[in-house]
Amino acid sequence: MEKRTTKQVGIFSIPVLVAALGYFVDIYDLLLFGIIRVPSLNEILNGDTAAITTEGEKILSWQMAGLMLGGIIWGVLGDKKGRLSVLFGSILLYSIANIANGFVTDTNTYALVRFIAGIGLAGELGAGITLVSELVPKEKRGLATSMVAGIGLTGAVVAFIMKENFNWRICYFIGGGLGILLLLLRISVFESGMYQNVKDKQISRGNLLMLVNSRERFLRYLKSIMIGLPTWFVIGVLVTFSKEFGVAFNITEPIDSGKAIMYAYAAIAIGDILIGVISQWLKSRKKALYIFYTITAVFMVLFFTSLHGQSAAAMYWICAGLGFGTGFWAIFVTMGAEQFGTNIRATAATTIPNMVRGMLTIFILPVFQLLRSHTDYITGAWLTGAICMAIAIVSAVTVRETFHKDLDYIEEMTP
Repeated sequence: MEKRTTKQVGIFSIPVLVAALGYFVDIYDLLLFGIIRVPSLNEILNGDTAAITTEGEKILSWQMAGLMLGGIIWGVLGDKKGRLSVLFGSILLYSIANIANGFVTDTNTYALVRFIAGIGLAGELGAGITLVSELVPKEKRGLATSMVAGIGLTGAVVAFIMKENFNWRICYFIGGGLGILLLLLRISVFESGMYQNVKDKQISRGNLLMLVNSRERFLRYLKSIMIGLPTWFVIGVLVTFSKEFGVAFNITEPIDSGKAIMYAYAAIAIGDILIGVISQWLKSRKKALYIFYTITAVFMVLFFTSLHGQSAAAMYWICAGLGFGTGFWAIFVTMGAEQFGTNIRATAATTIPNMVRGMLTIFILPVFQLLRSHTDYITGAWLTGAICMAIAIVSAVTVRETFHKDLDYIEEMTP
C-alpha cells in the first residue's frame, strides 16, 4: 500500500454540503412516485382501484430496475472517469426524466420514464458518499456521510409538501428544476485527491470483474448489499403500500401513502444523523448498526400486531418508528465504500445501494407476492420481513468492521 498526501476537508465544507443537497434532490425525485402514486394513477386510470395497486407495483419495479442498471453504469464511470463526472451526469439525466414524467398520459410511458429516471438517480448517493469518504479525515468520515444522508433524506418531506400544494405533474417539474439548479452549485466542487492519485496509473479501475473474481471480495460485496435489505422492505412494502395495509388492518380512516412516506423519511433523516454520532461514540459501524436493527425489528412487530382497527394517525407514527429504525442508510453505504480500494470504490459504493433498491424488484416483492398468494396479505408481509431481517443480521455479523480503516489503497486485480 503506497501512502500519499491528499487534500482533506471538514464535515461542514462545500463538498459535503453539495453532496447533501444532491442527495436531497435525489430523494425528492426517488420517493416522489410513491408519494403521488395514488393521485397520479387515479387520474391516468380513471379511478380503477385494483389497477392503481397493480400498475403501481409495475411502475415501481421498472424504476428499481433502472436503479440497478444505473448503479452499474455510474459506478464504473465513477472509477474510470472520476466521482464528479457521475455527480454531474446522473443529476442531468434524472432531472430531464422527471420533467418528462410531468407529461405522461399512460402507465406504459410512465413506467418507461421512471426506468430512465431510475438510471439517473442511481449515481447520486454512491458517488457523493465516495467523494465525501475520500475527502474527509477518517476520524470524522461517519459524521460527514451521516450529515449527507440526514440532510438529503428530508427531500421526501419536501416532496410530500409539494404534493399537498401542487398537482402531481407540477411536482415532477419542480423536481427536475431543482436538479438543474444544483448543477450550478457543483461547479465549485473539486475531485477526490485519492482518485487523482490513481487515475493516471496503469491499474485496473472500475472493473466489475474485480468484485467477483475473488471469493473473499465477492462475499465482502454480497454482505455489503444484504445488510441493507430491511430498509427497502420497510420503505418499498410496508410504507409505500401502507394504504393497502390500512385496508387489511381495518383501520378506520383511509391511509395516505404519501403522508406515510413523509413521516417515515422525516424519521429516517433523524436516525441517519444520530447513527453517525453513535458510531463515532462507540467507534464502530457494526455496533451502531445492531442498535438500529433492533429498533427496526421492534417497530416491525408493532406494525403487524398493534394496528388492527386503529386510526390513521397510529399507522403514520408506526411508519415514523420504522423509518427511524431504518435510519442506517448512511452507515450502510459508508461501510460499502470503506470495504474496497480506491480503484473500485465508486463501483462498489454506487452499485451496493442500488442493488439493495433493486432487490425490491427481484427478491422482496416476488417473495411477498408468492407468500401472500399462499397465505394472506398481512402474513405474507411479516414472513417476508422476517426473511429480510435474518439475511441482514447474518451479513452484518460476518462483514468487516471499517471504522478505523484507511481508504488510501488499491485493490489488486489478482487477489
